[in-house]
Amino acid sequence: MENIRYQAPRCRATKEGFAEGLLAAGRSHTNLVGLGADITASVGMNLFANAFPDRFFSLGIAEQNGAAVAAGLALEGLLPVFSNYGVFSALRCTDQIRVSICYNQLHVIIGGAHAGISVGPDGATHQALEDIAIMRVMPGMTVLSPCDATQTAMATVAAITQCNGPVYLRYGRSVVPDFTPPESPFTVGKGEVLHQGHDICIVATGHLVWEALQAAYALQKTGIGCRVVNMHTIKPLDHELIVECAREFPVIITAEEHQVTGGLGGAVAEVVAETGSGCKVVRVGMPDRFGESGQPEELMEKYGLTAANLINLIHHQLQILK
Repeated sequence: MENIRYQAPRCRATKEGFAEGLLAAGRSHTNLVGLGADITASVGMNLFANAFPDRFFSLGIAEQNGAAVAAGLALEGLLPVFSNYGVFSALRCTDQIRVSICYNQLHVIIGGAHAGISVGPDGATHQALEDIAIMRVMPGMTVLSPCDATQTAMATVAAITQCNGPVYLRYGRSVVPDFTPPESPFTVGKGEVLHQGHDICIVATGHLVWEALQAAYALQKTGIGCRVVNMHTIKPLDHELIVECAREFPVIITAEEHQVTGGLGGAVAEVVAETGSGCKVVRVGMPDRFGESGQPEELMEKYGLTAANLINLIHHQLQILK
């Protein structure tokens, strides 16, 4: 995948990948049922709903009820997929997810749509920036955060075929580069090294993977080598790969469209601290504040979630090491 920079990737919203993956899974799993909350197309459940109208149920604007219904259906042997905006499916339904789904270790797929600040004009109330932190502390919960539409389709199928317990799948609304080769494997719990380098390491997730790659290719032209890791699974985290990076690099930069506290950066820092390697972890994310209304690209730039910011940060960290 090291020639990604020179390809011309098409751009698609990751919610399109969720829709495609759910449709494919629905064709091969007749016990799969979809649960919506009055925003079917907006969260990418429309393809499944249109193909299997007798297996899709819109419960109205009653998100907590949706999570509880999903638990009940799973107890009866069905495979429920419940999707909503991440601020609702992960945050508003936290109690139902914890007690009804996780406590019973039910195989329920929870879609967290419109995640991150790139939701844009919807503003702070609809920008899920705390969902990874909350979902990753739930006992038995798998947390997936794919990087583009193609990988989101893969992650959706993997959540159904590779997992047995609850899964939180995070994806966005904004159109972003779709650069994952369709033939790429997807294994839950295994990160991907997308670019090699010898100076510094970036571990990114979601939409920030593309920004990390662009930073790496720009720096490569100046003689600076960056390893880029796509950490599409936040939990279970790929400890082996993180430990390897911590032992090979003096600095790991984490990059995520999420609060800087409690998300990917926190998960990586926990593992690195246990290695005793002396590797420094620098976290890039939302700086402990709410977002605001604006165009996605403007918000990403304002809060430093871009390749340009990563390049400046890497120059600064390498200067410190001299």
